[in-house]
Amino acid sequence: MALKKTKKRGFDWLMLVAVVVVLYFSTMLISQQIHLNHVGREQEAADVRLQTALEENKALKQERDELNDLGHIEKVAREELGMTKEGELPYSSARK
Repeated sequence: MALKKTKKRGFDWLMLVAVVVVLYFSTMLISQQIHLNHVGREQEAADVRLQTALEENKALKQERDELNDLGHIEKVAREELGMTKEGELPYSSARK
């Protein structure tokens, strides 16, 4: 009868190291993905703020141009301030 030799296996250090390395890189990959998602959301919010600021800037430039226009200045002076040109009589409606 032949006796089978059974080899008693010890702890497999190579497998442990491989599992630790895989876990480490998986954790790093997930961490980086979370960070990239956060940066992407911040970028989208910054783009929205930039677009809003550009629109406001455009509106302010248009208002500045209108305020430099003599016709607009006269219109505001007459309608909002009740001013008249020399020789004109002011008119105000009895209903207000």
